[in-house]
Amino acid sequence: MSEMKITIDDTQVMVSPGTTILEAAKKIGVQIPTLCHLDLHDTKMVNQAASCRICVVEVEGRRNLAPACATPVTDGMVVNTRSIKVLNARRMVLELLLSDHPKDCLICEKSGNCELQDLAITFGIRELTVGKDGAQSTYRKDVSEAIVRDMDKCIMCRRCETMCNKVQSVGALSGINRGFDAVVATAFEVDLADSVCTHCGQCVAVCPTGALSEKEHIWNVVRQLADPGKVVVVQTAPAVRAALGEEFGMAPGTLVTGKMVAALRKLGFNYVFDTDFAADATIMEEGAELVDRLTRFQNGDPTVKLPILTSCCPAWVNFFESQFPDLLDIPSSAKSPQQMFGAIAKSYFAQKMNIDPKNMVVVSVMPCLAKKYEASRPEFNREVDISISTRELAHLIKKANIDFNNLPEEDFDHPLGESTGASVIFGTTGGVIEAAVRTAYEVITGETLGKVDFEELRGFEGIRSASVKVGDLDLNIGIAHGLGNARLLLEEIRGGNPNNYHAIEIMACPGGCIGGGGQPYHHGNSEILKQRQAAIYEEDRNKAIRKSHENPYIKEMYANYFGKPMSHKAHELLHTHYEPKEKI
Repeated sequence: MSEMKITIDDTQVMVSPGTTILEAAKKIGVQIPTLCHLDLHDTKMVNQAASCRICVVEVEGRRNLAPACATPVTDGMVVNTRSIKVLNARRMVLELLLSDHPKDCLICEKSGNCELQDLAITFGIRELTVGKDGAQSTYRKDVSEAIVRDMDKCIMCRRCETMCNKVQSVGALSGINRGFDAVVATAFEVDLADSVCTHCGQCVAVCPTGALSEKEHIWNVVRQLADPGKVVVVQTAPAVRAALGEEFGMAPGTLVTGKMVAALRKLGFNYVFDTDFAADATIMEEGAELVDRLTRFQNGDPTVKLPILTSCCPAWVNFFESQFPDLLDIPSSAKSPQQMFGAIAKSYFAQKMNIDPKNMVVVSVMPCLAKKYEASRPEFNREVDISISTRELAHLIKKANIDFNNLPEEDFDHPLGESTGASVIFGTTGGVIEAAVRTAYEVITGETLGKVDFEELRGFEGIRSASVKVGDLDLNIGIAHGLGNARLLLEEIRGGNPNNYHAIEIMACPGGCIGGGGQPYHHGNSEILKQRQAAIYEEDRNKAIRKSHENPYIKEMYANYFGKPMSHKAHELLHTHYEPKEKI
């Protein structure tokens, strides 16, 4: 059927069949308030629960108001989005939601980033005509190492459920109970830590209220900084520099590397380092592992396990440990850059600077909430003491009354602050495997790689593949971002690897680390993620050194401490193991 003509607030617009009233209104700039609606364009997933009813509109010829987010248009439809009937209905819906909501906005983690709070301000609600005493505490708080669930603040929008089940395919959350007892929870209402939750934080990123938030560690950092007996070291992940500026009014994708370093020094950290250094170390170890497997594969070794799977993303590690335990011999055993940095700081760096590791506190600034969980894993023995998110760093800078926008540009400390362009691109989907290929190519062929930009490995499609010529080998690579896409790739591997992949990179979050659960809220706007991605590649292009194995400080560390990649000491400090996790 051809396009249909409809009228919204006296303005005519042509739309395709299947378009909702909400989508049609956006096309002509008419803003309709929403709460439960969530449109994740690049995943083709839409949360159309139509449960909140904030988006109701008047449709000519219909007796009842219609939810704009879930009502498809019809030819000749006439819609009124701002009639008195509509405004009264929206206000009543909002009052009912607020009547069953705690009134602790001043101390709520999501204060200032709460969509329910924003609507209350927009509608000018200063008093409630229903439920004046406020909601009573009903549910226990569930506090994991990464995420806090406060279901008294849940408005049953089901966004988290859509993200967890349809986008990430984890299946940790589902709506249970009815009426005022209705809530989104885990199976049998167990703690998140005991469920199949991967702690990716994408549920936190889309929750419109304080029902889901991150476990905050800011004051723990402050206590460590205030202790004169502690040497407090901080590391910052590559994706942080491409998003932190958004918390200070800057455009998405604004690189703030130098200002971030200056702010961290003003906060009192003894050493300010770049996780990118550890990412270069990760490539040395993971790249060596890839080369070893490929060499044995080409020599006909039947015991070789391919494809090798990158293991830098902790949410992805949590995912395959609980849902694909039969494939635990495929991923690289290299630790993530966060954990490698912690191990290096408390061994090589501590020895170099004559610091007692017991007096060293390693803090990481990460775009990811799963990093909080990863730091607590018992096998890592607190190599990283505290992990905070990009949002938490912004809050800490604001609490310290630091004028971030007017800070000078400063450089990271050395030796753990020198990084390459290869490590910077870890922050976006496709970056880890591209960095690995830059090094693996030269190790395998013995030739200098002239063109280091592997455009075929870049993009924003959920699943993509490419073949890269490395000597006589056509290296087949698979890439996925988002755990739902990861599942599809892993099912292929279970089914016999029909695409003959040699290596696969997986990132749990949309866009990779740039879309991590600890980044400034992007509210499903994929354009923000693409701007962050562009910033990451810009920093890569501007780096003097763009291959991990050419980092002079990495060379020095291996020459004086580890010997070579995959040495006994490197295995002891920079590698890990995986175990099946039976969770509900």
